[in-house]
Amino acid sequence: MAERAIRVFGDPVLKSPCAQIGAIDSGIRALVTDLLDSVRVPGRAGVAAPQIGIGVRAFSYNVDGNVGYVLNPEVVELRGDRELIGEGCLSVPGLWHPTPRHPYARVRGLNLAGEVVELAGEGLMAQALQHESDHLDGLLYLDRLERDERRAAMRLVRESDWF
Repeated sequence: MAERAIRVFGDPVLKSPCAQIGAIDSGIRALVTDLLDSVRVPGRAGVAAPQIGIGVRAFSYNVDGNVGYVLNPEVVELRGDRELIGEGCLSVPGLWHPTPRHPYARVRGLNLAGEVVELAGEGLMAQALQHESDHLDGLLYLDRLERDERRAAMRLVRESDWF
């Protein structure tokens, strides 16, 4: 397939909770290929299905050269007190804000064979797992910002040339 265009803030698909994937068919296999092609672009740590316009629970990741995907992920563990970590989003281009994230995260989901897989990590992997899982629940990282930071971020969004 191919790298897909990223939807930006204001697109309703980004604010809608995603549907569980039922049957793993040719459409889901094609989606995974597109997610993997889209996340391999340099500078990308993750791409969630709604970011390419598909409202199902799937995302890809690209952290420290480790590229993969997960279907129907569920966050099953978060550890440590939330810390403010600089974060951006392909769907909110050009903006970067301190976002509260747990230092460790673990998700459980499925691969294309329907087998249970787990992904876990600290640092950037923990951040990516939380960020991409939020996308599947209709949340953007802007929704996680502290009140004053969110107000400033929304002003920057309104002033951006892409909004």
